[in-house]
Amino acid sequence: MSSTLANAVSAVPDARGRFGEFGGRFVPETLMFALEQLTDAYESAKHDPAFQDEFRRILADYVGRPSRLYFAERLTREAGGARIYLKREDMNHTGAHKINNAIGQALLTQRMGKKRIIAETGAGQHGVASATAGALFGLPCRVYMGEEDIRRQELNVFRMKAMGTEVFPVTSGSRTLRDAVNEAMREWMSTVEDTHYIIGSAIGPHPFPMIVRDFQSMIGQEIIEQSNEQIGRLPDAVVACVGGGSNAAGTFYPFVDHEAVELIGVEAGGHAKGLGTHAATLMHGQPGVLHGTFTYVLQDDDGQTADVHSVSAGLDYPAVGPEHSYWKDSRRVRYCSVTDNEALDAFYLCSRLEGILPALETAHAVVETMRVASKRSKDDVVVLCFSGRGDKDCAEVARVMTERDKAGRQKTS
Repeated sequence: MSSTLANAVSAVPDARGRFGEFGGRFVPETLMFALEQLTDAYESAKHDPAFQDEFRRILADYVGRPSRLYFAERLTREAGGARIYLKREDMNHTGAHKINNAIGQALLTQRMGKKRIIAETGAGQHGVASATAGALFGLPCRVYMGEEDIRRQELNVFRMKAMGTEVFPVTSGSRTLRDAVNEAMREWMSTVEDTHYIIGSAIGPHPFPMIVRDFQSMIGQEIIEQSNEQIGRLPDAVVACVGGGSNAAGTFYPFVDHEAVELIGVEAGGHAKGLGTHAATLMHGQPGVLHGTFTYVLQDDDGQTADVHSVSAGLDYPAVGPEHSYWKDSRRVRYCSVTDNEALDAFYLCSRLEGILPALETAHAVVETMRVASKRSKDDVVVLCFSGRGDKDCAEVARVMTERDKAGRQKTS
């Protein structure tokens, strides 16, 4: 990729919130004022030393940043190629990268003079992060969560409620992340005067994709600093899982102009290739509008948003952030998919070799990291954004593995 293209890829979004042809605002008029207000507040905060100092202080003292860059020696030996390093976002307070953005947007909520926050969640990590920020800043919080995700993320539901957050069950549609976003947006339209909606991923109308990316970009910035300090240079490849795409956006963005670094996003391949059996939007979707932004969307032949499936609640989303769509079409990032069974196997592989339980979202990226490392020289370095810890998924992994083992026995009997 030429340096001219690299500079163009990093210099987004434009004033209209567009990443090339993607992004923008496709929302009812009732939300336009709130989005303009948020844009103004963010642009002001971005250039306010007091805001930035407070944000950095909380991240250091409360969240525990910078997160560690850890050499995974046994995974490296297992792959038999490049050295594998893990960017340990699972070591953050609350156990995932989501807290970075939740703290930033809670500070923006205070800056705008709003008194309440709402959020959506799939795997529960953004819900927990929003509940945490609400408790920290004294902001009443409601989190919308699909009934199916409430079932498979019982631990995170308890954590949110323990911090005083109302968890609102969503019973419509597939009862997963897409439906939780739908309900949160519906509420926001009627409560915009005193409520801020903390979107958890790099999705939604402008300025949300930009804000979430920026609040998460410390991940990539720290990888650059830590790689130079620990390795003496930048990594050769960087890998992250992609649902809506917040951890990947924050990881990749600081590397966009470093053309020699390969960037790889990993989507949820589910258990088959047909619509409704996976959540690999960039692999199989088409450009369209969902949740206020123009991006790649999984759609049926009539242009209706398709059902999706993933063993991972956090990747179970039929679209992706518009900047990922832009990176796909500009070919700056390579996207691929990993199946449910591959991710489940990687969950155990990482746990047994490194003593670190990955979130199921992260386990998808572990699979591709091992593949990439196995094909590269032992002098190369591959960094995986270890986006979250797997405590939340243990009960669901146990249930799914029991069903898989039972099906395997029946097949061979």
